[in-house]
Amino acid sequence: MSSSLVAYDDSDSEAEMEKTEIPNTSSRGKSLPSSSVNHVQYFTPGGLGTKSTYEIQTTVNTDSSGMGIVCEDPPEHYTQNNNTDLTSPYCRRAHPSCTALCMSYRNYEQTSSSSVNTGISPQKRIHKDSIATIKGIRPYIPKRLRQENSGMYKEKESDQGENSNCNVKLGMSGEQTLSKISELIKPYLGSKYKLTEVPKNLVFHISEHNGPVNEIQWCPVREQSHMLLSASMDKTIKVWNAVDAGCCLKTYSCHYCAVRAAQWSSCGRRILSGGFDSMLHLTDVETGKQIFSSKNEFRISTLKFYPTDSNTFVCGGFSPEVKAWDIRNCQVIRVYKAAVQQTLDILFLPEGKEFLTSTDAVSRDSADRTIIAWDFQSAAKISNQIFHERYTCPSLTLHPKESVFVAQTNGNYMALFSSQRPYRINKKKRYEGHKVEGFAVGCEFSPDGTLLVTGSSDGKVFFYNYHTARIIRTLSAHREACVSATFHPVLPSLLATCDWAGEIKIWQ
Repeated sequence: MSSSLVAYDDSDSEAEMEKTEIPNTSSRGKSLPSSSVNHVQYFTPGGLGTKSTYEIQTTVNTDSSGMGIVCEDPPEHYTQNNNTDLTSPYCRRAHPSCTALCMSYRNYEQTSSSSVNTGISPQKRIHKDSIATIKGIRPYIPKRLRQENSGMYKEKESDQGENSNCNVKLGMSGEQTLSKISELIKPYLGSKYKLTEVPKNLVFHISEHNGPVNEIQWCPVREQSHMLLSASMDKTIKVWNAVDAGCCLKTYSCHYCAVRAAQWSSCGRRILSGGFDSMLHLTDVETGKQIFSSKNEFRISTLKFYPTDSNTFVCGGFSPEVKAWDIRNCQVIRVYKAAVQQTLDILFLPEGKEFLTSTDAVSRDSADRTIIAWDFQSAAKISNQIFHERYTCPSLTLHPKESVFVAQTNGNYMALFSSQRPYRINKKKRYEGHKVEGFAVGCEFSPDGTLLVTGSSDGKVFFYNYHTARIIRTLSAHREACVSATFHPVLPSLLATCDWAGEIKIWQ
């Protein structure tokens, strides 16, 4: 074997060990011996003031780059000097004229124990590793471990590149009012929801968004329902105290493109959001940290939590696919494919066994596949022959008490359907009078199910009687298109609306 690579051979290892001497401590201040011997200090982990010094016989070789390569015998005197803490980092200093290989106590312990089991001396094990390092040969790593390491590296790289934490800005009274129960809500917590009345007066006018507001939603937790969530085209998500003060509590800047959809979790402590940057984020409301973050293959236009499990959600967008995600392992668990180009909205039916998607699949003569029913577990398509008119449906909403749902259509009316198979349309009822005109105008039932409210492209809000389908009242709410209107889950007659100009208004 070439002498330029071999630090020492097994045949003379005993002779080298005999050369190792423990010098007298009184000679530490004397001049150093020849360059073949280095003063190496081993600091005892047990105490800061105790240290033992050994002279280690080293062999210096020079590689092609001119760098000195030093291999030395392992410190076998650790245990003799009470150096029992093998987990502490190594602390060894060598003379600058000679470069020394560094080895931790833990590595030495592992090498020694493995040599006892295999019958190979520790000098030989270190000798082979040093040769492999010199030659640039990497040790063999199984394929499974390589895949795991590469996956972990990619996750770290993506987290660093995509801002693992949201840029959170606190409002006027952020931390205090997030968990504090509103005094206006307390009297209604112990009683049932009363009859909904049409709001008349403007309570708060909020205009802090710099772009159109796509969606608003009250917090589903009754005690925390003073908080209102909004998602905007200005790339931000905001949480408002829309009951007491009409002020912004927190602003989350997780996305670098428009935020198209955002949803509260059932516990009210997390916000799920998706946008035109194809990113999905699950954000902690208090800290702003991202619990879940993933890059999707398409731009997000809608997403919904599974009704009985907040660890699962479904999202759709500019793709023929709708995906179901599991937050716990950050993986897609099911894919629902249809011959469409975009999914506009998603609606879970009672118990969550089935859900509906509205799409943009409209032909000249019919609109089959405009509303599709899916089986959640099997990903099978139950029916695509639900709505046959030539209009797309930008939003769907479920009645809180009866087995029916309503679809907002671009034909400037809302259609009523049964939420049970075969999902027949009610041809006797049609809620019309408002305008949609291409906007993603949302609609919603009141908590008691007596009223149906919808926005309009002309900025008005229309209130329909659910049973008669007649317009009860029209509210001139906004100057731009009103895209969403939602009733408060606890306070009767409290309504929140938003428009294409970025304004949010609270009515009562």
